[in-house]
Amino acid sequence: MKLDAALPTVPLKDVPAIAKAAQEIGFDALWTQETQHDPFLPCALVAEHSESLRFGTAIAVSFARSPANLAYTAWDLSAQSGGRFILGLGTQVKAHIERRFGMTWPDSVTGKLREQIQVIRAFWDCWQNGTKLNFRGEYYKATLMSPFFNPGPLPPTPFGRGAGGEGLIPIYIAGVNTGLAKLAGELCEGFHAHPFNSPRYMNEVILPAIEDGLQKNGRTRKDITISMTPFVATSPEEESFARMQIAFYASTPSYHAVMDLHGWSETAQKLSGFAAKGEWAEMPMLITDEMLHEFCLVTTQENLATDLKKRYNGIADRLTLYTPFIPKEKDEWWRDLAKEFN
Repeated sequence: MKLDAALPTVPLKDVPAIAKAAQEIGFDALWTQETQHDPFLPCALVAEHSESLRFGTAIAVSFARSPANLAYTAWDLSAQSGGRFILGLGTQVKAHIERRFGMTWPDSVTGKLREQIQVIRAFWDCWQNGTKLNFRGEYYKATLMSPFFNPGPLPPTPFGRGAGGEGLIPIYIAGVNTGLAKLAGELCEGFHAHPFNSPRYMNEVILPAIEDGLQKNGRTRKDITISMTPFVATSPEEESFARMQIAFYASTPSYHAVMDLHGWSETAQKLSGFAAKGEWAEMPMLITDEMLHEFCLVTTQENLATDLKKRYNGIADRLTLYTPFIPKEKDEWWRDLAKEFN
């Protein structure tokens, strides 16, 4: 099990120092996200200011971009870093795609994401192996690649290629429900499990769906990496923060399946009602201690590494604490935690 770090929401000028510190402390990878900033721009700085640190997007919003954009950006970041880049994609939800990005929500989420991945790999196959670009699908048509626009092949790297040989650059996709989990098993090198999760939901819902996808394409569990971003709390303040985040995610209708599994559908509906009215302060009060412990690891700093391994053994291959990594804040604690995973 690898321990990774989440890049905090910071200006680009602060990224080089964070990348250097993350590598020095011993994290295996550093992940960016798409919230207040573009997720790809920090990756170029991470590549420049580290030598062994893997890095990637967790996630970039796929439906806000064309497959060509994603293929070129990932190609350049992989070339710059000697193969350390991981392309992590997520679909987001309908309201954000339509109202924040001004794009069209597809009839089939898994269908469109499947084609995006296939088109991206068609570009890569063309550039790496000289294969004619000729993709024709329901959502995308990509048939033109002249030499002027072809970046050429990537050289071999000490970091190797994607698990199972599916792609030159590993592709992870994120999801909460079974459709995207199954798609990850079929096509991808990795799956980013949503932070709003529980070991029970992973074992009873997500992992079986991934296994279905793996079997469909004759793959096995070793061909995919499961990356998780768990909530952890080692203090009352961290417990309060976790309650707020859990309440926020549980209010999202697309994520209600997680609450439904645990018998908390009524609470999820109440949370959605509060969110619709913008009554955010009332929401954490609906998260009971039982819910908190189901979705968040509540422990002590001394026992955190042991309890993380126990909780996610057989479930996750990579762990990234939901708490972002900020250098000079608990550096020795982070270093000690990383050592437990190396």
